[in-house]
Amino acid sequence: MYLDSAKKVEIFTQYGQSATDTGSAESQIALFTHRIKHLTEHMKQNRKDHSTERALTGLVGKRRSLLKYLKTRDIERYRAIVKALGLRK
Repeated sequence: MYLDSAKKVEIFTQYGQSATDTGSAESQIALFTHRIKHLTEHMKQNRKDHSTERALTGLVGKRRSLLKYLKTRDIERYRAIVKALGLRK
């Protein structure tokens, strides 16, 4: 499996405030980004997988909503997570 509990703990430790910080915007954005990268690779190989395409679109929308929330609340945290994940160029 591409996303087991050890990988989640690693993501939450790196981008959240602790290993159990699963609810902060930064940790959720990092988790969504990891899942989006995995599904993007899957879609490159399986172009006709429409259910995965729909799930990918939903994840991108959720991540965009969280980024928008973070940008309005705390611009410094927004800039830090965008830079850490390399989302904007």
